[in-house]
Amino acid sequence: MKKLIAGLMLASVMLGTAVTSAAAQNPTIVLVHGAFADGSSWQKVIPLLRAQGLGVVAVQNPLSSLEDDVDATRRAIDAVHGPVVLVGHSWGGVVITEAGNDPKVASLVYVAAFAPDDGQSITTMTAGSLPPAYAPYLRKDGGGYLTLTEEGVKTDFAQDLPPAEAELVAITQGPWAAECIDAKVSHAAWHDKPVVDVVTENDRMIPPSFQEEMAAAMEAKVVKVASSHVAMLSHPKAVADAIISAADDAGR
Repeated sequence: MKKLIAGLMLASVMLGTAVTSAAAQNPTIVLVHGAFADGSSWQKVIPLLRAQGLGVVAVQNPLSSLEDDVDATRRAIDAVHGPVVLVGHSWGGVVITEAGNDPKVASLVYVAAFAPDDGQSITTMTAGSLPPAYAPYLRKDGGGYLTLTEEGVKTDFAQDLPPAEAELVAITQGPWAAECIDAKVSHAAWHDKPVVDVVTENDRMIPPSFQEEMAAAMEAKVVKVASSHVAMLSHPKAVADAIISAADDAGR
């Protein structure tokens, strides 16, 4: 009996070592959605990542504050064994810039995303810029949360999706607290982590030229996609390939 118990214990240790080793070789992809969206915005990218043997977690941000969204992302990172490739879309870029300071995070991927520097917010980053094209389609409710009208989604947010898909994006969008635009990052994780930046060339939410400026500041590996703001829905393979490249560089 003692030999049997000892054998089971040894097998358990060996299995644990194998799992840890596999986790070390295969980073988990943590996907962080942006404003006017939810975790389902990654629905076309996730199967492509899984087909490559990568673990995937899609964070459901409350979109109530930078602090709340960073907390949600940190919980997802904490639940993962081994290194993480942290991916952020749009407002999610601000979130990963803060949450990416976690030591588990091996690299960062920005997809049509804001990438503030230390002490910056979206407001300070865009000071002096003209009002965005989508501004007339913004609606603010009594709780201080912003949404885009269906017309705004179809015109400026997801203009390269089929109308039925764009309609679904509009219906399932997550309202975004207006105060988020003033939330400042403490230390920008991209100073310390390798970065891949997917720049969307037909973006009407974050100008492509501004995306390129942020990518240059981060010294990022740039992937350009002829896409609207929602490249993960209209060009999922290009986005997945960028994420897989980051995972490979992180030691997959």
